[in-house]
Amino acid sequence: MQKILIVGSGDVARRILLQLAGHYRVFALLRKAEKQADWRFAGAIPLLADLDQRSSLDRLSGLADIVLHLAPPPTQGTRDTRTRHLLAALGKGKSLPRRLIYVSTTGVYGNCSGAKIDETRRVLAESPRAGRRVDAERVLRAWGRQTGVTVSILRAPGIYAADRLPLERLEKGLPMLVAEDDVYTNHIHANDLAAACIAAIRHGQANRTYNVVDDSALKMSDYFIRLADAFGLPHPPQVSRVQAASVLSPMQMSFMRESRQIGNRRIKNELKLRLAFPTVADGIADALKGKAACS
Repeated sequence: MQKILIVGSGDVARRILLQLAGHYRVFALLRKAEKQADWRFAGAIPLLADLDQRSSLDRLSGLADIVLHLAPPPTQGTRDTRTRHLLAALGKGKSLPRRLIYVSTTGVYGNCSGAKIDETRRVLAESPRAGRRVDAERVLRAWGRQTGVTVSILRAPGIYAADRLPLERLEKGLPMLVAEDDVYTNHIHANDLAAACIAAIRHGQANRTYNVVDDSALKMSDYFIRLADAFGLPHPPQVSRVQAASVLSPMQMSFMRESRQIGNRRIKNELKLRLAFPTVADGIADALKGKAACS
């Protein structure tokens, strides 16, 4: 049975585990000891380690045939030291993994002024957090070329699911942008991102990037208006960009500065992925169905 190491123990990782358990021997890298029982019950073998502490990663060498790297970079700096620490640990063993899949972000493209783009678009990160993702991608590509490990990079946009909808923002009445200032956003359901990771295990090509986005072509305000209508909440007020900057945090405003429509042909043609939730409307309908079943 092949061995898979999952690095980054968040929501998407758990969704991946549910599909892998029983087919692979799955190890899960955890930072907190209190999570061990939960992951063990779900079917994983927990490993306590911290990507910020190189000495804690020694036992990762030679451990797995496949590595799924879903851990975010550090919150500060220009480099992803966590990815560097992981690769250093993997390289210490006599055998390397055959394949590594890294989940990055579509934020690496920066602002494309609403243009339709694909994976051939040059990266131009405009925020420090996206810059750290670009750094991680470059380090991973170089490592893949040097070692012969098949490295595939999945770039994901805003991830949502029934329990990951921004309803609190609507309840707070935070503003969105007026039509002339609004930006195109991109989305992927958490289940489809998990499925894309598994598809990359089977079909991902070496040093290849894949945009893991759905078929929606929505501006940000349209997305929130659809959510409001579906869940019976008031529409968010719409204001100019200047007005929004006076009431929203710098982090919130950063998502309103970048506009792009991202194509997903590669995940369909190369990864053979069939989206369970092709559009945001499908995901919202599923969330409403689940809400009705629980009421």
